Amino acid sequence: MILKGAEAARYFARPDPGKPGLLIFGADPMRVALKRQDVIAALIGPEGEAEMRLTRIPAADLRKDGALLADAIKAQGFFLGPRVAFVEDATDSLTATLSAALSDWRAGDATIIVTAGGLTGKSALKMMFEKHPSAVCIGLYDDPPTREEIEDSLKKAGLTSIDREAMTDLSSLARTLDPGDFRQTLEKIALYKHGDPSPLTPAEIADLAPATVEAEVDDLITAVADRKVDAIGPLLRRLEAQGTQPVGLCIAAMRHFRTLHAAASEPGGAAAALGRMRGINFRVRDVMIRQAGQWSLRRLEDALALLVETDLTLRSASRAPAMAVMERALLKLALMRG
Repeated sequence: MILKGAEAARYFARPDPGKPGLLIFGADPMRVALKRQDVIAALIGPEGEAEMRLTRIPAADLRKDGALLADAIKAQGFFLGPRVAFVEDATDSLTATLSAALSDWRAGDATIIVTAGGLTGKSALKMMFEKHPSAVCIGLYDDPPTREEIEDSLKKAGLTSIDREAMTDLSSLARTLDPGDFRQTLEKIALYKHGDPSPLTPAEIADLAPATVEAEVDDLITAVADRKVDAIGPLLRRLEAQGTQPVGLCIAAMRHFRTLHAAASEPGGAAAALGRMRGINFRVRDVMIRQAGQWSLRRLEDALALLVETDLTLRSASRAPAMAVMERALLKLALMRG
């Protein structure tokens, strides 16, 4: 059977030891590895591996000796408790071997956990697990984590007191970081909040979240809108060294100033307008509320006109150095506000 969405999330948290096997596949190895770790820990407990109730079988070894899995499923160790036979990096070439193991499985045998990379819809391995009456098949895709998955991760990290805005910011952070970095960030936040009963706040998340290229781009555009002329050069050089393209910076700046223009035009106020808008990075939301009050509509329109002109220049056949063109535009923007 195949599980998706909330059903898959619940199964990862509380796998059924009565099921003979589980296939986890996906193009992101880290995402697959993290879910596999969660399932195995839920089945055999934190001491399961130390008590030798976990048998790891690389796919390459299983191809050479198909009896390895059958032996691991039936073997009884010194310690009592549920057992897991883990097959790593399986492909369609192991379909027959895994099918036979599932057929021979009986209650009390080790649960078979199989991981694989990105499988197509016609994959024999995927179809075998899907059609099996008892085994479970779960595919992991690049969709952002659901709220239920984030809440489950928070509980595992020891975070139980979180205000609503902080949860929104964590959801935004989960969409920008890969699963491994997001889990490490949650662990760092949990360590920081250890012994602190007060709710987790957006400010704490912003301070503890790792820096990304997108965050550094936000820092640059924020410096421009705040008229911090001296900060523009160093931030721009750092982004240039990381391979950031001038056109990308221009697009980010246009997005920022269009958002400021829309917020400043809202009769109900910038805060209310930005609160309704989607896709605004939690790091800069409060900053943008302040900036919307500092820039006049006329100046914002002038800024957008300058950015459109810069974008056309960058995309044209001009021989002018692209990053120099972008830097000049950002400096003009920073001096425009006053």
